[in-house]
Formats: sequence, C-alpha cells, structure tokens
Amino acid sequence: MMGELAGLTVVSVEQAVAAPYLTSRLADGGARVIKVERPEGDFARGYDHLVHGESAYFVWLNRGKESVRLDLKQEADRAILARMIDGADIFVQNLAPGVIDKLGFAPAALRARDPRLITCSISGYGLEGPYRDLKAYDLLVQAESGLSAITGNDHGMARVGVSVCDISAGMTAYQAVLQAIIGRMRSGEGRHIDVSLFHALADWMNVPYLQYVYGGKEPARSGLNHPTIAPYGAYTCGDGSAVLFSIQNEREWANLCRDVLLQPEVATDLRFVGNSARVAHRDELDAIVSAAFAAATRDEMIERLERARIAYGRVSSMADLAAHPQNRYVTVDTPSGPVRYLAPGARINNQDPAFGPVPALGEHDAGLRAEFAAG
Repeated sequence: MMGELAGLTVVSVEQAVAAPYLTSRLADGGARVIKVERPEGDFARGYDHLVHGESAYFVWLNRGKESVRLDLKQEADRAILARMIDGADIFVQNLAPGVIDKLGFAPAALRARDPRLITCSISGYGLEGPYRDLKAYDLLVQAESGLSAITGNDHGMARVGVSVCDISAGMTAYQAVLQAIIGRMRSGEGRHIDVSLFHALADWMNVPYLQYVYGGKEPARSGLNHPTIAPYGAYTCGDGSAVLFSIQNEREWANLCRDVLLQPEVATDLRFVGNSARVAHRDELDAIVSAAFAAATRDEMIERLERARIAYGRVSSMADLAAHPQNRYVTVDTPSGPVRYLAPGARINNQDPAFGPVPALGEHDAGLRAEFAAG
C-alpha cells in the first residue's frame, strides 16, 4: 500500500466488528494502530476457530495492529491508556453506552485537553434519542432498521448473510475519519465523530424509505427477484444450478426471447410489452422463463446469455466462490500461520496490497507498557 497515513497514531479501545473494521483500514493505510483489549481479549477472537484455530472475523479485521491488554478498572492501566492517548492523533472506542465516560475518557474531555485529537465513538443508536443507551448487535439492528422486513421471500424474513450493520458502521466511520484528517490538515483542529449501527444502516435504507413515505409503496420481500423490474431474478437450470439475469430495456427483452428463451414470439405478447406489463404479469412470465431454463444446463444458458449480451451472474455457492476465476487474494500472517483471503475491492496503481500481521492476544504488552510507562 502507499502508506499515506504513516506517521499517524491510532489508539482504539475496541471489540467485535465495527470499530475493528475502521481501524484495520487505517492500519492498511500505514497508520500505527494500538488495539487495547480487555485482559481476556476482544471477544471476537472467540467467534469461531475455523481459520486453523483463529476466528474468521478477527483475522479479517485486525491485521497490522499492535495488541495490548489493559484492565481499565485498574488505575495503573488507565494511566497507561491516558499516556497513549496523549500522543495519539485518533482515539476510537466502541464500548457499551456510557462506559468510556465512566472510565474517565469521555471524548469531549479528551478533545478539550488536545484540540487536534480526532475522536470516534461507535454505538448502537448514537448519542441522542430514546434508544441511545441500548446495547445493539448486528442482527438486532437488521430487524430494528427495517432491513429484515425487505429481506427474504414470500415464506418469511431472512438475515442478511454477513454482518451488514457492523460493516456499514465501520465503513461510515472510516469515511468520516479520513474527512476529519483532511479537515485537520486545513484547520489544525480535530473533531468528534459519532457513528451508530442504526444510522449507518438507516442511510442505506433510504430508497425503500423514500418509496414508502412519498410513494406509499412498501417494498415486498422478493427473494432473488427484483421487486420492480421483470424479468430480473434467479432461474434454476436443468442441472440444478441457477443463473440470475437482468433485463434493463426493450432491446434486451427482444434479445432474451429470441436468443435465450428461443421463443421470439414472446417479445410481442401484449402481456409482456414494457416493464410495467411484465411486472403485472410476473407469474405468467416466470412460468415461461423457468421452463426454458429448466430445459438446459447452466453452461448452456450462460452461453446463450452472453451471445445475447444479457447481464447475468451465477448463483454461487461458497465452493463456487472459493474457486472463482475472478478472485484476487492477499496473504496475512497470523499467530497460527499465514492465511490467504479475498483481497479488498480497491487496488492502487495496479498493485496488490500488502498487510501487517494479525497480533496474538497481548503480543505487544511488554513493549507498549514500557513505551508508555510513567516517566
């Protein structure tokens, strides 16, 4: 990586997913990240033990950090944390509501002592409102934000398959911290950033929210079908695998009927002329498309879709993803050996990123305690 954040020091009292996502990205950019863990460690270390003994979430989100165990109930360890923050550029925390203030590290007080400090607190529901003191975890917020109501199919609601609320909060915090760094370069002043899982995900919910508030339309759970475009969904082929494809205009619709369904006359059937008509007659349309796909293998249908220049995606299993020809990988050292995992989405100057190792619990205890011992 380019190391644009080299020279910045980040101190993070963090756990789980959202704050570690933020700080892992800062570490990727070259910042020094000191991860403060409770004596027993970040509980994300124990989410599973599937990556040759390590937790998948922890391996993903803690590369390039230094780990120090501090018992913040003890005055001596609170003093060490205070000295760490005194030399930091950024202080991050995502403890339960009110805990960091009770420990004596309220962001407002820290910034009053050091106006250049950037502070970031990540919580479930933010600093204001009637829910501000509630604990929150990813699936709880998926439900509370309305995401669950629009995810799933006719048979019921479903959890999004990754921790989307935690990840969206971490991404939102990363954007805001980078903006704060740029702002401090111009003004010399830091700022406080408040990010919540609920508000980060609520921002992502704006399209269904606006459709409901202004259009009176409550989005239906549509499984692997688009709620307002047809045909745009997943269809099972004769070999049991599925393809998801999308029709965006009438030219593509005609191509689909002629070259994929092999039924050109369907293109001019009055039930299906125009997207609104196709949505209104979705059941009849799906019967025709499903029958055509069931009569061929997935490879055969993909060949037809490519020839017709119709956008498609295989409905991939984890085995398909693990062997996907488009994958890029990075290798990161962990306490139990190197781990190869899927690369981040951004490349810089066509270079693959290189990341620091994932720390063992308390790996840097001795060095950091010595560095920040009382003078």
